[in-house]
Amino acid sequence: MAAGGGSSRPAASVWLQRQGWWPLALLAILAVAASLRLLDLATRGTWDADQGHDMLVVTRFVHDGVPPLLGPPTSIGDFHHGALYYYLLAPAALIGGGDPTVVVGEIAILGILAVGLVASLARAAAGPVAGIAAGLVMATSSTAVDESTFLWNPNLVAFGSALAVAAAWRAWTTGNPRWWLVAAVGQAITQQCHILGWALLPPLAVWLIVDARRRERAGRGRVLGIGLAALALIAVTYVPLVASELQTGFHETRAAVAFLTGGGQASSADPIVRVVFVTLRILAWPLTGLLTAALAPGVAAGIGVAALLVWRVRTATQPERLLARWIAATVLWSCIVLGLGVSSMASVTPLPVDHYHAFLDPLLDVGLGLGIAGLWRAASSAPRPLSAPRIAWLRPGSLAAIAIVAALVGWNLATQPPAVARDGGYPAAEAAITRIESDLGGGTGLLVSLPDFKTPEAYEYPAQRIGAPLHTALADAAGLDRLVVLCDDLFVDDCGGAAEDAVAGRTTVASWGPGGSFGVIDRFRPAPGRTLTVYRLVGG
Repeated sequence: MAAGGGSSRPAASVWLQRQGWWPLALLAILAVAASLRLLDLATRGTWDADQGHDMLVVTRFVHDGVPPLLGPPTSIGDFHHGALYYYLLAPAALIGGGDPTVVVGEIAILGILAVGLVASLARAAAGPVAGIAAGLVMATSSTAVDESTFLWNPNLVAFGSALAVAAAWRAWTTGNPRWWLVAAVGQAITQQCHILGWALLPPLAVWLIVDARRRERAGRGRVLGIGLAALALIAVTYVPLVASELQTGFHETRAAVAFLTGGGQASSADPIVRVVFVTLRILAWPLTGLLTAALAPGVAAGIGVAALLVWRVRTATQPERLLARWIAATVLWSCIVLGLGVSSMASVTPLPVDHYHAFLDPLLDVGLGLGIAGLWRAASSAPRPLSAPRIAWLRPGSLAAIAIVAALVGWNLATQPPAVARDGGYPAAEAAITRIESDLGGGTGLLVSLPDFKTPEAYEYPAQRIGAPLHTALADAAGLDRLVVLCDDLFVDDCGGAAEDAVAGRTTVASWGPGGSFGVIDRFRPAPGRTLTVYRLVGG
């Protein structure tokens, strides 16, 4: 009988356990995850304003002692994610001397650890087959690999939610409530690294309350006490935000209230249509990637994982059934909340939005693992005619399980992120700044960006790192005699001439005197969709 489960494990799984194959299988899964994430880290990750901003904040912290009080700005209002993201990256920035590749390496390692957490959780709930299936699918997932290979706050969310759920499971199955403190650490990472990660908190709180209610009175009080300590731990991570609010007259709070009272992201689309579309996006994302980029595979994978999860909810024995129910309820809750509350997820936009629900990716991978193990177990326990083969994996259920995992792994291996990002990554940005430094000719340059709402930090950071005299504020650009304009044609139609010349025409400094103007000395495209133009002061 399975420990605490009340059902027989398939013979193949028992053999794997007895022969000690699970540790070797887990090591193999982690090796696959590492090989897909650690290769070509310097060039695989995109490098744009968000990445430059993050590195500027982290290096100011570790080298200049300026602690960040706010996290990266959100795309859905004039407020920010949590500052904990920067504190998590600080060790790598310090060790690597500000090299973005080292910082991305930390993100990649946390992505690998997330794979291990998912595989171990699935195995603990439903046996080695579940662990192997969940681990392999997440290890090879093209979206999970992509999230591990570039600098961005949502890319730590999957690790955080995997840690939170795995620790909650340990608290439930071992009876040791101190695991809820570890779950709080994971939840803090989840909601600090993306503001929508708060959606995972209510399901975890419900699980903790159920854990308390099943115990005797003394144990119940201990669980609830640790639960309060867990909430306090999460609250502590918001101390930098409180400090910022006190200094800025509660700017973040006022911005959030204005966003919500102004209608937030209310959409005129039918609510049912929005929830259905968002649900399909959520279900497909960790398995086949962006739904609109692979509609048929995404719909098939989404419906398939939902069907397997519902099947395990109805037929699995404890404790697997409890985990399946909790995952199903959490996914359903999140689909409704995000579908109704975040309109940008219910439409196709040129900007990414699927990271909004990254906290659900580990849960869906575990849910898939439970379903695959269920198929395998059903094949092993089904009555076998005397003439049928004795090998479990030759039966229909086992063949279906193998086929599903093979299809998902094959799809994701075929759609891995390229070895070099479309924009060339950080090395391309640093090469562009090296060229601009030559154009400066020993002078000082002012770096501005088009459109105005997009910062030039993608090139400001490498300029600071290599010591190029390029600044983003006139007050810092003493002796200014060069102007560098970055233009992004995703937002500006006439990059490559007219747009930049208009900026040069209206950029003046009082000390130039009459007649001061700029003339073009260099113009090039450092990456697809971006143009850098260097102007030299003439006349004046």
